[in-house]
Amino acid sequence: MFLAPIDVIGQMARTINRATTSAHRVFEVLDTAPEIRDVAEPVRLEPVHGRVTFEHVTFGYDGVRQVLRGVSFDARPGELIGLVGPSGGGKTTIVNLIARFYDVSGGTIRIDGVDIRRLDTGHYRRQIGMVLQDPYLFHGTVLENIRYGLPDAPLSQVVLAAQAANAHDFITKLQHGYDTVVGERGHTLSGGERQRVSIARAILHDPRILILDEATSSVDTETEREIQQALERLVAGRTVFAIAHRLSTLRKASRLFVIEEGRLIEHGTHAELLARPEGTYRRLYDLQVQLA
Repeated sequence: MFLAPIDVIGQMARTINRATTSAHRVFEVLDTAPEIRDVAEPVRLEPVHGRVTFEHVTFGYDGVRQVLRGVSFDARPGELIGLVGPSGGGKTTIVNLIARFYDVSGGTIRIDGVDIRRLDTGHYRRQIGMVLQDPYLFHGTVLENIRYGLPDAPLSQVVLAAQAANAHDFITKLQHGYDTVVGERGHTLSGGERQRVSIARAILHDPRILILDEATSSVDTETEREIQQALERLVAGRTVFAIAHRLSTLRKASRLFVIEEGRLIEHGTHAELLARPEGTYRRLYDLQVQLA
């Protein structure tokens, strides 16, 4: 009789101790100073056109080993640039630098002619859309996930974005339609459904620069076809950087950049690169055809 309250107090003390430890960890993260900081008077591009220029860019995550070595290119608004090459070559690093998740070790990245380090980072990143191989959905409704970042977007615009992403039909068949809760990481949806919700989110944001990282690599053939149709609508009029190991998905790219060991070793259209029998792209393409 007398031990029960003491036991409760002991449990409360343990709970408070765990909560305090967790709070310390949370505040350690919140108090971490961002590595990417704006200059004193950052530039806001109004509007962003989407021209992306790399000038002799070098980069290393640890400051020692170079991941990119002297990469230079000029991507113009409206171009679809395919980034291809062996794994670990530096493709993802390039798109991370475009989003300014890191600053270059050497050289310069320019957006519409302005050094990316002079831009208002928050404003600039709002002009970028990303569709990843494993898109992250939050524990919330389909509507909330599509609206993420634009919570006041009218339902009519959300529906138009979902239709363009080939997502509207499956959403309306869910138990509560757009108000269906998808669970943490969207676990109640299939991989293809999560991908189409992610594409709808990107369409709603209407970004000027779009990054696609293996957006169709983990779905079946029929779902890939639907996602490809949605992506074709999404890329129109934007500067697009698409990473894909399945080279056949990038046949329509304006240009292909072959990245190997941190260097841009080849560039051209699909047809131009196939015409180089000794080229890296031709070798990778022939290998995939043989394995198909």
